[in-house]
Amino acid sequence: MDKIVGVHGIGKYHYYRDAGNSAEGAASAVREKWDRYLHKGLTGGVPYTKERYVTDIAYYAHLLCEHPQEPSARAVRAMDVPSQEIFVAWAKQLPRMGEGLTGALHAVTGWLLNRLQANAADLAGLFCPEVAAYMTAGSRAREKARAAVAQTIRRNQPKVVIAHSLGSVVTYETLWSNPDLRIDLLLTLGSPLGMQNVIFERLLPAPINGRGKKPPSVRRWVNIADKDDIVAIPAELRRSFTGIDQETLVNLDWLDFHSVRNYLGCGALNEHLKPYLH
Repeated sequence: MDKIVGVHGIGKYHYYRDAGNSAEGAASAVREKWDRYLHKGLTGGVPYTKERYVTDIAYYAHLLCEHPQEPSARAVRAMDVPSQEIFVAWAKQLPRMGEGLTGALHAVTGWLLNRLQANAADLAGLFCPEVAAYMTAGSRAREKARAAVAQTIRRNQPKVVIAHSLGSVVTYETLWSNPDLRIDLLLTLGSPLGMQNVIFERLLPAPINGRGKKPPSVRRWVNIADKDDIVAIPAELRRSFTGIDQETLVNLDWLDFHSVRNYLGCGALNEHLKPYLH
């Protein structure tokens, strides 16, 4: 079986805390869950008996937030200024939100809570502070997160990298800044890479003439997104990036639209992964 490395998304700091502040322990715990989720997708629900699919997880959550708040409506409203700016820019892109939103953090939060109940507050409370920590220009957290991902990929030399959520952003930048890290297949899940005014324009390297490009060390790039995932905006990255070989829109769950559990278990990865699981 060829090696597969996963790069996690938002909201994974608790694995670090639960592992006694060990990044290695956190990575192991995340990998075990990814194996279970992938098993469901690959087998259609055959009972899981500790099958191993993922070689390693590139873990970086502890580098973005040393003391994260528990997600809640109150936490959303109490975000620091960079996180509030990310939140408002993100919320402007959600359906039916329009453009007259500047400064309306309280109103936006209320709209999200009414639309998706606590799920949206939880997502916003995780997404915005972590994105702000990573995307801030000159951020040491950004450098450290990319270094952690590069180290894991370099150590394992995988054929496949699966990157979920914010992990797709970290992976994209890592592969561009480390061209020696050659990947046969990059799978991005629920990726916010194309999100205007939040992530896309701040990418390194910066898009040229409004277009990003597949990292040259990646042979094949496949993007998978739930059509209603409010983190993956736009869901179809081909609007903003050249070099994407295939895109698939899935319909996961109207409330649980972004979890890696549903992405890995939905079966959409199967055709792409099975050649590497011999």
